[in-house]
Amino acid sequence: MNVEAVNKEQLQKAKSYKTMLILGMASIVMIFAGLTSAYVISKSRPDWLKDFQLPQTFLWSTIVIVLSSITFHLAKKAIQKNNRSTTTLMLSTTLILGLLFVFLQFQGFNQVITAGYYFTGSYSTITTSFLYIVVLVHIAHLVGGLISLLIVIYNHYKQKYNATQTLGIELSAMFWHFLGFLWLYLFLFFTFYK
Repeated sequence: MNVEAVNKEQLQKAKSYKTMLILGMASIVMIFAGLTSAYVISKSRPDWLKDFQLPQTFLWSTIVIVLSSITFHLAKKAIQKNNRSTTTLMLSTTLILGLLFVFLQFQGFNQVITAGYYFTGSYSTITTSFLYIVVLVHIAHLVGGLISLLIVIYNHYKQKYNATQTLGIELSAMFWHFLGFLWLYLFLFFTFYK
C-alpha cells in the first residue's frame, strides 16, 4: 500500500469516528433536552420550590470544568507540535480537574441536603429531584469522559500519539468540550430559570 492510500484510509477512519461521536453527542443532547423540558413543564406544579438556590459549589465546579476544557485543548495543541512533556502535563491536569469537578458536584449535593432539601424520599421535592437526576445523568456521562481521558493518557504514555497521529486525543477532547458546554448550559439553566 502506498503512502497516499494509507493517508486516505486514515482520513476516512477519522471521519467515521468523528461522525459516530457527533451522533452520540446528539443523542445526549436529546436526553437533556427532554429533562430540561420536563423541568420547565413541572414548574407549574403547586409543590414547586420558587426560592430554591443552587449552592455556590456548583459555580466552582463550573469554573473547574471550563478550566479542564482549556487544559485538554492545550494538550491537543502540544501533541500537534510533538511536545510530549507539555501534553503529559496538560492531560494530567485535565484528569485532576475532572475528578475535582465530580467531587464538587457531590459537595453541592451535600450543601443542598444541609440546607434542608432532600433529593429522594418523603421529604424530597420535585425541584430538588430534578436537580439530582440531571446532575447524576451528567456525572454518568462525565465518567465516560474520564474513562476516555484515561485511555488517552495510557496511549500517550505508550507513545501512540505524535504530530501526525492525534485522532484519539481529538475525539476525547471533542467529547470533553461537549460535556463542559453541556454542564455550562445546565448550570445557567438551573441558575436563571426559576
